[in-house]
Amino acid sequence: MPKILVLYHSTYGHIEAMARAVAQGVREVEGATADIKRVPELVPEELARQSGYKLDQAAPIAAVDDLAGYDAIIVGAGTRYGTAASQMRNFLDQTGGLWARGALVGKVGSAFSSTATQHGGQETTLIGLIQTLLHHGMVVAGLPYAWAGQQRMDEITGGSPYGATTITGGDGSRMPSDNELEGARWQGRYVAETAKKLFG
Repeated sequence: MPKILVLYHSTYGHIEAMARAVAQGVREVEGATADIKRVPELVPEELARQSGYKLDQAAPIAAVDDLAGYDAIIVGAGTRYGTAASQMRNFLDQTGGLWARGALVGKVGSAFSSTATQHGGQETTLIGLIQTLLHHGMVVAGLPYAWAGQQRMDEITGGSPYGATTITGGDGSRMPSDNELEGARWQGRYVAETAKKLFG
């Protein structure tokens, strides 16, 4: 049965909440398992504390070699200037050894993200993460329009065909909505179902 890693970086807790929802969706697929791990924080602890980072995240820190042990990897990171936060980019940039031996070829890859505003770079961040997954030879699963929640017009909401997203607000006070969390769960189920077909 498929073993799936939800790998994330979260500064203020938005992506952490989305990661938990993604993992919940994975676990709704019979036989699928989900581990949640985070990448190392690069900001010095004192500065992170002064900046209001969420420092009580329970997920263990991932090692690069952990990735090879999973059938699917779902990567989540907030957006910085239209690309993934440097903590996630730094971690992914260390996967050259995995790439050289083809350790992730044929596995399922997926991505999710957040921005402060509706048009703050969610799709460019997701595409950048997906490019990395494709370079590793992974089979990419997004968030298809089969999940109708991203077509809602009655509320401001995240979501794109490239992956689940949330909008945090300029001051970071907006946590993921019920609709955005359902998109994350849907994506987790979709990845798990895809991995089950390939590896189950």
